Amino acid sequence: MRTVLTTIGLLLALTLFGTFGIRIITGCGWVESLYLAVITLTTVGSREVGTDTASMLFVVFYLAAGLGIFTFSVFQLGSWIVSADFHKMLERRRMQKRISELDGHSIVCGQGRMGLAICEYLAERGRSIVVVDHDEERIQPVCQEHDWPFIVGDATDDDVLKFAGIDRAASLTTVLATDADNLYVVLSARMLNPQVKIIARAVDEKAVEKLERAGATRVVSPFRTGAVKMARFMLNPSIEDFIEIADSRGNELELADIQISPQSSYVGLKLMETDFRTRGVMVIGIRRASGARLMPPPGDAVIEAEDSLFVFGNADAVNAIVERSDEAIS
Repeated sequence: MRTVLTTIGLLLALTLFGTFGIRIITGCGWVESLYLAVITLTTVGSREVGTDTASMLFVVFYLAAGLGIFTFSVFQLGSWIVSADFHKMLERRRMQKRISELDGHSIVCGQGRMGLAICEYLAERGRSIVVVDHDEERIQPVCQEHDWPFIVGDATDDDVLKFAGIDRAASLTTVLATDADNLYVVLSARMLNPQVKIIARAVDEKAVEKLERAGATRVVSPFRTGAVKMARFMLNPSIEDFIEIADSRGNELELADIQISPQSSYVGLKLMETDFRTRGVMVIGIRRASGARLMPPPGDAVIEAEDSLFVFGNADAVNAIVERSDEAIS
């Protein structure tokens, strides 16, 4: 990009030099002098600058000094326009515009096997995502195939997180290769957006506490989580099969955490007064803003602002309730 700007600067300087020179020698107006400088430099030559000795000598000097620079500059600009760098710049501009229109989206840092699984899960549920990874050969084909917004860059860089819209994001997950990188991403994200939910992967069990202290909302250790799940299958295989329904691809059931906003039409209603049951949705727990939990909640429990409702039921109905949880009474 610096080479292109330098080339454009040379062309402008050459044009200005010719404009000033022609105006001083011939006394023409600024527009006419600019016109004569351009047609002389491009060798169009539809009109002579002048027939006096000074004009002819200036044209000879101007062409001798500038024609080579002009030809080289035009060649450089043409090569840049058809180059991959130009297309990458256009793609980056298009992606920046697309990401700037997102609000309440999720940022996934790392596009390995775990990051890809997270993206697919979120995309299947209609969530907006932005993928960040430094490996262009790995991230570009996958994201273009699924039409996911992506950024080729270092997720530990604050500017990259800002480009990904961290200030407007609802959540961020970091599944980079090392705990050190994940820790750095958590610190940066928490400073840039104190309200964002951060889910981090810990490769080493010793890193879990550090990631939590750095600001991670939840820390997941894949090895420990996998081991616990296998143990649960050993103890309660039938229950685990039932819970697995909520995570199965293409299934009609969904397990979700619904956040009740202050303007929600559900605020002030008792559970028995809502349409949850008729929609095929069951509330299995309520967490108050104070941290108090109602599990299971009674039918006369009143829904309050900032409550978290843990529900299980028909996926379409759950998604409809999630959308209504932010809507005010009409």
